Amino acid sequence: MALNVSLVSAEAEVWSGEATLVVAKTVEGEIGFMAGHEPTLAVLAEGQVRITQADGTKVIADASDGFVSMEIGNDLNIVAGEARLVA
Repeated sequence: MALNVSLVSAEAEVWSGEATLVVAKTVEGEIGFMAGHEPTLAVLAEGQVRITQADGTKVIADASDGFVSMEIGNDLNIVAGEARLVA
């Protein structure tokens, strides 16, 4: 089972796809999400969002000014004022 991830900035979709693990920096510290995680809403802090795809490939983005929302059904939405891929 995988997460359905959407990372968007105020200007455009930055990345979307399936992932096994997503780690994001929030104002309360880093939080990791895997399939089956309980619904969560957190304020995004400036920092990296690290996405691990099913094949082990890592996607890294810098993001700030927004929120991360884990919803029932394994949908993870990361909405940032600014976000860009770095790796």
